[in-house]
Amino acid sequence: MEYLDFEMPIKDLQDQLAKCQVIGEESEVDVTETCKKIEEKLAKAKKDIYKNLTAWQRVQLSRHPNRPYTLDYIKALCGDTFMELHGDRSVKDDKAMIGGLGKIGDQSFMFVGQQKGYNTKTRQYRNFGMANPEGYRKALRLMRMAEKFGIPVITFVDTPGAYPGLEAEERGQGEAIARNIFEMTRLKTPIITVIIGEGASGGALGIGVGDRVYMMENTWYTVISPESCSSILWRSWEYKEQAAEALKLTGDDMKKQGLIDGIINEPLGGAHSDREGAFKAVKDQILKAFGELKDLSEADLVAQRMDKFSNMGVYKE
Repeated sequence: MEYLDFEMPIKDLQDQLAKCQVIGEESEVDVTETCKKIEEKLAKAKKDIYKNLTAWQRVQLSRHPNRPYTLDYIKALCGDTFMELHGDRSVKDDKAMIGGLGKIGDQSFMFVGQQKGYNTKTRQYRNFGMANPEGYRKALRLMRMAEKFGIPVITFVDTPGAYPGLEAEERGQGEAIARNIFEMTRLKTPIITVIIGEGASGGALGIGVGDRVYMMENTWYTVISPESCSSILWRSWEYKEQAAEALKLTGDDMKKQGLIDGIINEPLGGAHSDREGAFKAVKDQILKAFGELKDLSEADLVAQRMDKFSNMGVYKE
């Protein structure tokens, strides 16, 4: 298990508890009471730390290397029923954007989401979750297929942004993202979006237009990363914590501004500390949202979605 800087008090107590248990096993000394006291301190420390996280600490948790990614959620929700589909039918198959058909219970869904890697090799293979234009075009192809067959769409957002390379711009990165946003607003099938990690910039918006948009508790969703914001405003990354607060990027901030529909609570310690608990929470929220959307007519579904996004923000005419 890897620990973030603010989690070190928890690590210290866990180490103390492990040593106490070893002493009890290797000697005749009764350490039951001592272990119990350490466990109580550990439970209190976890509660105090995770219930009072700053915006920057939530950003750190969203990037935790042990945090589950899109394919982890899909496999947990669908089991062996998931069938991945590949390619945009134009350039190639983008490994940073995955998608395919799967079932939750008896209901079929089209899953689309960004996928990160688990180690250096797979991170390079997945391009660190940063999709090229062909990734967004693949996502749109799969969503149109879902619309054709009346299958609801689930999108999982977890990206530091769309890939900013020269070749991506040459192939129309901006147009691909804009086209996705435009087409998703009028897609005639339910769309449920869940931010499961990082939700940065147009890279997130390219698959983020949903009838229901949810953020997991320790995720963020904004136009720019705190580090990049800090480097622009202060010419240094040292002010990333202040930038995180100023960007209002947490689930609570986004909910207050009416930009998302709800927050999915994570197990104490984050999704990486109890994966099964995180998978269940996401599954329950998806099924609840689908229950609210499945009986709407195509016209009502599209009208409500367009009204929802048209009413965001403050403006004057």
